[in-house]
Amino acid sequence: MSIKEAVLEAVRQLPDDAGFEDVLEQIETLAAIRRGEQDADAGRVVPHDEVTRRIASWMTRESGRRSS
Repeated sequence: MSIKEAVLEAVRQLPDDAGFEDVLEQIETLAAIRRGEQDADAGRVVPHDEVTRRIASWMTRESGRRSS
C-alpha cells in the first residue's frame, strides 16, 4: 500500500466529526510506524533482553532519585 493510500484509508476510518488535529495525529502515527518498519528492515533494532535490562536500569535510577 502506498503512503497516500494508507493516509486516505486512515482518514476514512476517522469519525465524521474528526478535526484537523485528529487527522494530523493519524498521519504522525502512520509515519512513526513506517519509520519503525524501515528501522527493523535495516536491522536497527534492540533485542528484547537488552530492552529489559535498560528499563530495569532506568527504574533503579529513578527510584533512587525519589528517595533522595
